[in-house]
Amino acid sequence: MCVVCGCADNGAAPGGQPASPAVADERGDLHFGAGAARVSVPGMSQERAIKIEADVLGENNRLAALNRAHFKSHGVTALNLVSSPGSGKTTLLCATIALLKAREPRLQVAVIEGDQQTSFDADRIRATGAPAIQVNTGKGCHLDAQMVAEAFKRLHTHGHAHGHEHRHAHGHSQGHAHDHDHGHDDHSHGHGHAHDHGHDHGHAHAHAHDHDHDHAQQLLLIENVGNLVCPALWDLGEAAKVAVLSVTEGEDKPLKYPDMFAAAQLMLINKVDLLPYVSFDVERCIAYARRVNPAIEVLQVSATRGDGMDAWLHWLLHAGQEPRPVVPAPSERELALQQRIADLERELQKWRAAAAAAAQS
Repeated sequence: MCVVCGCADNGAAPGGQPASPAVADERGDLHFGAGAARVSVPGMSQERAIKIEADVLGENNRLAALNRAHFKSHGVTALNLVSSPGSGKTTLLCATIALLKAREPRLQVAVIEGDQQTSFDADRIRATGAPAIQVNTGKGCHLDAQMVAEAFKRLHTHGHAHGHEHRHAHGHSQGHAHDHDHGHDDHSHGHGHAHDHGHDHGHAHAHAHDHDHDHAQQLLLIENVGNLVCPALWDLGEAAKVAVLSVTEGEDKPLKYPDMFAAAQLMLINKVDLLPYVSFDVERCIAYARRVNPAIEVLQVSATRGDGMDAWLHWLLHAGQEPRPVVPAPSERELALQQRIADLERELQKWRAAAAAAAQS
């Protein structure tokens, strides 16, 4: 994965020979993901690759946990939208924001946009009236937890504070008003009233407002860099990953890129208005996705025609609030067992090839 391919800038030195590829069958197809690290890097051993991945992802997961705690403490539901380029994520977000404004006017929605270059997508989001911060990753192929933390902080700095902070500031503004009055009257009374009323009122109002509803009151929608590989590894502190797959891409994507769909809580099959014009088997796509992730939820939507948008909004406001359990990194024993299974599968393939050759002779 990208943790060891260079985009993480880990500065790793070579550490031995990479794993030899597995030969899938008599056709000679190669599988470079059969080793314990599930990736092959020139000049790097599988053990070194595993060590680098553990170090880099371990630090990212620490920062993601801080993000998750920060979002939770302020009543923010953060969702990580992942897909290949051109799946329609930005168009979907624009349509979603427009509908939420009409149906849930009290809901606060903000967006973090991830791309390698340009601010095109963030500009499209800002045109809807929702605050957005663009994160350009340069050569990087994914967002990470630190990028999201910095972007979220700037959403607040630019005047788009989340609800808790906004009401806290409001409380202090009341406090300063009283403090101004006490300058002309009684000092001790003015100071005490300003501090107690301003600070406490801000917090009390925030918590009362956030928890008196049975669905989200603040949404942070993170549009990740278009890539069905690397973002699967990187926890951003989100409540859930949402994999967006358009019908123009083919129904086999969940099997081609299983890590992404295994990590997602929801798969949105987008652009269903184009189904009459493309060869895409919806039921087969769903079956493939549930082969790699039996628990994945599936919705079919069209951001342009409006199909399925009611169900999508309901999921955003309700089911999306439940955080997905964090899957721990595989243990050394698990990695060793995976390697053993891969070795046995190669032996089985060789035996079958030899048996087939013997049968033909």
